[in-house]
Formats: sequence, structure tokens, C-alpha cells
Amino acid sequence: MQIRKKGWSIISLLVVFSLVLSACGSNTASGSASSQKTIKLLNVSYDPTRELYKSYNQLFASYWKKKTGQTVTVQQSHGGSGAQARAVIDGLNADVVTLALSGDINSIVNSTHKIAPNWQDRLPQHSAPYTSTIVFLVRKGNPKNIKDWNDLTKKGVGIITPNPKTSGGARWNFLAAWAYANKKYNGDQTKDKAFLKALFKNVKVLDSGARGATTTFTTRGVGDVLIAWENEALLSLNAPGGKDKYEIVNPSISILTEPTVSVVDKNAAKNGTTKVATAYLKYLYTKPAQEIIAKNYYRPRDQSVLAKYRNVYPDIPLVKIDDPLFGGWNKAQKKFFDDGGVFDQIYTGKQ
Repeated sequence: MQIRKKGWSIISLLVVFSLVLSACGSNTASGSASSQKTIKLLNVSYDPTRELYKSYNQLFASYWKKKTGQTVTVQQSHGGSGAQARAVIDGLNADVVTLALSGDINSIVNSTHKIAPNWQDRLPQHSAPYTSTIVFLVRKGNPKNIKDWNDLTKKGVGIITPNPKTSGGARWNFLAAWAYANKKYNGDQTKDKAFLKALFKNVKVLDSGARGATTTFTTRGVGDVLIAWENEALLSLNAPGGKDKYEIVNPSISILTEPTVSVVDKNAAKNGTTKVATAYLKYLYTKPAQEIIAKNYYRPRDQSVLAKYRNVYPDIPLVKIDDPLFGGWNKAQKKFFDDGGVFDQIYTGKQ
């Protein structure tokens, strides 16, 4: 009998211990990480933001340590924006997404419901803490005399641009070219399509993402012109020896690119990171963060910071995705980039 009682006592202790562990796990799953000394975040981002978030993550970790005493470690995942959105849809456990365009985040919303539908209303500027635009990076001396979009359709001009099916930057590139054609041909979409078809006939390589396209142009030496994010072009130009190799050409018209950010609500709640993930994105709008944004060649939202870097960011006539020409990302995605859309029509001939 004594042995039996002793056995039940041990079992009772084990049950109590397991309940304590279960309660702790439940607290973490509910989104509370206040008692944790070290917190990990996964930021799933698009190709060209590697340098930006490397600097920003250090800034935020220092700020959060002083504020809460907690150590934050931010892991990064980079790739073509569309491919990154698909990875999150397929289960990549992102706490936050910082993607090239709102349409990619909306695809996560619509496919998984892991992000609240009103996500763009939760942060200033429709959850776009910085902007950029699309420019041309050419070889030193501009040997093909490329000055505007129409020069990209000339015979013998080799173009590098990513694939609009996988890259958010590529979709911005395509729409900037469409805006030029629309203005040139007074809204004649038959001529607009012919213009884009001639342009893509000169494309040498369609990389999956913007950074891959930059590498093809700069490291592999392929092509005469890279259609690029402004920040990618400036990064290449200001790299060691860059001014001896490249020049930037600003086209007569381009597009206002607005990379957007969001907490992946259900993932963050499950991971116990909602509070820190929300703070991580909010802090992007502070002056110290906006300075880092400007130094990494993105256009800051803070006007006082932007004024300090005005010589870096020239004024270019910019169309917007919400202008009647495009009608927002949902309409633009369906018309231009969904299967059978304008891009497929002009590039593969598929209707």
C-alpha cells in the first residue's frame, strides 16, 4: 500500500507540472510575450530591402531593449515580392510582411485571412512608411543613348527587368512603362500594348526578383539598361567603383511606388509577438528610422528628413496606382498580371 500511495503522489506532481507548462504555452499563444527576455521576429520582405532592414533591425532592437529590457532578434527572408507573398500563403511563419506593393499583402488577406482586411488603415500613409520610383541604370557614358522609355524599344538595346509574375518591382516597372505609352498614344490601348510588346522583345533576362535583376546587370554584365527601383540604382551607383561603371537616367514619367507593411495577425498571435511586431512597424515612421530609410536610398515619408536628402531624390512626374489609369492594385493586378492578362498577352501571346 505504501508503494502504491507513493506512486500516485509522483503521478499527481507530474500532472500539476504539466498543467503549469500548458498554461505557460497558452499565454504565449495568446500573443503575450511580456515575460520573455528574448523575442524572435520573422520579417518576410522583398528583394532590395536587405541593406535597409539590416540597419533598421539594429536600431529597433536597441530601442526595444531600452524600452522593455527585452532582446529582439529579427530574422529576414527576401525574394521577389509576389513569391514572398505566396510563401506566406503556403505557410511561411512570418510575424510581419514588408512587401513591394499592397496587392501582394491583399493576396495574403484573401487567401489565408491571417491579416485583417483593414490592415492599411492601421498605420499612417496607408501602411507605406517610405516610397520610391522606377528609373534606368545604364552603363557609364550611356553608350546606347537611352533617355526615355521609347529608347528601350530600339533595335539592339538589351533590357534587364524582373518577371512581373514573381516580382513586385517588375509590376511597378511594367505600369510605369504603360503610363508613358498611355500618355504618348493618348490612351489608345492597342498602341500601348504594341509599345510594351516591343519593349519586352528587347528584354534579355527575366529574373525572379529585383535583386537578381540587379546582379544580372552589374555582376554578370548582361544588358544595356536595367529598369530598376530608384534605391537599387542608387545603391549600385554609390557602391565602390559604381560611378565609374554606371549612370542613372530619370525618365520623363514614372510611377510612385509605395511598398507596404503589415503584421501577419494570426501568426503573431500564435507566436506571442503581436505587441513587438506592431511596435516594429510603427517605429519605421519615427525620425531615426526615417533617417535610415533615406540613407538606404528610399524616399522617407517624414518631410523634414526628405528635405535633407532633396539632392538625392530629383522631382520626376509620377503617376499613382490609385489614379483612374490603373484604379488601384486590385484592378491593376487583374487587368495586367493575372493569367491571361495584358502581360501574358504581350509576352507569351496567351489570352
